[in-house]
Amino acid sequence: MPSFDIVSQVNSMEIENAVNQARKELANRFDFKGSKAEIVLEKNEIKLTAEDHFKVKTLEEIVVGKLAKRQISLKNVERCEPDISPLGHARQVIKIKQGIESTIAKQVTSFIRDTKLKVTTQIQGEEIRVTGKNRDDLQSVIAAVRGHDFPVALSFQNFRD
Repeated sequence: MPSFDIVSQVNSMEIENAVNQARKELANRFDFKGSKAEIVLEKNEIKLTAEDHFKVKTLEEIVVGKLAKRQISLKNVERCEPDISPLGHARQVIKIKQGIESTIAKQVTSFIRDTKLKVTTQIQGEEIRVTGKNRDDLQSVIAAVRGHDFPVALSFQNFRD
């Protein structure tokens, strides 16, 4: 039976490239000369540190702009509130969401069920498998899911006949 998987993944190499570009811009920016600002990438988190709240916000704008230029959906980027120490130093974490959470997976499967197409959905960990007898039904499910606005960016993999 034909099937495909609905996933929410961000290419880790694109994240790394965006962070490297942001670091290069940080090194060349005049307003950051001589300051102790840095951008650190750890797995699915980007940690920003700077001397004050304003500079952390500027770092966040730089990083998010570079992520957007690398075609990383900002739906998968979660910006936490900056932590400001009593001395004025500021830190912020930007998390990159990978995989579909169970609540969002349930929203997607109920949306597919409401389309009244003859397909079945299965939640398999952080992805959703959609199977059906007719290839055209699967393609119309893909079109319907693309047309609907979900809280994470969804992509489609492993389309099999």
